[in-house]
Amino acid sequence: MIAWLAPDSLMFPSADDAPPDAPLAVGGDLSAARLLRAYRAGIFPWYNEPPILWWSPDPRMVLFPDELRVNRSLAKAMRKRTLDITFDRAFPAVIRACAAPRASADGTWITPDMMVAYADLFRRGHAHSVEAWQDGVLVGGLYGVALGGAFFGESMFSTISYASKIAFARLVFWLRENGFSLIDCQVPSDHMASLGARTIPRHAFLQHLRAAVDRPTPPGRWSAPSETSP
Repeated sequence: MIAWLAPDSLMFPSADDAPPDAPLAVGGDLSAARLLRAYRAGIFPWYNEPPILWWSPDPRMVLFPDELRVNRSLAKAMRKRTLDITFDRAFPAVIRACAAPRASADGTWITPDMMVAYADLFRRGHAHSVEAWQDGVLVGGLYGVALGGAFFGESMFSTISYASKIAFARLVFWLRENGFSLIDCQVPSDHMASLGARTIPRHAFLQHLRAAVDRPTPPGRWSAPSETSP
């Protein structure tokens, strides 16, 4: 049975007992308090239209920062230094670009309500964006949520080759240098696998998550590091 969330409670069913490929809960809202409670428990919202569906799939795709894979072509693209990478400079533009229609997908799960909710998390210092610029034009980026030493990647976009991968690689360098131990990629994808992400059993993910979320999170707006060689 899928649990219906009471509007006056932030409690979720245990992710340990969630079905592997179906929602564990329905309903609730996208308040900052509920979203942060969900991420801390290994749960995230994913739906195309109301009601809100909450998931904790098994297996889970993750990237451990030390396992980032920068292949030869990506390393070559990074060495060209044709993109300027920034952090937290254009969060609204990044999430709008991630929500835009794509030829490879029908519709989007980033609804207007989701955009408002994550913009609120950004204002509160919990959500962050990475931007890739070419000649002052936003050509790629990603956004996600940070809790303790865990970063929960939500979505990325790219309008030119390698823009999102370069942005992601630069983020991983920064996360590694700042003590992050886990990047949640949620569901399997070839794109993330090419960067070193892999699937692990949900029980293992939850163990890593519980060890990571109670660490201090770098406060405030983040600043991109200087260029780093892969």
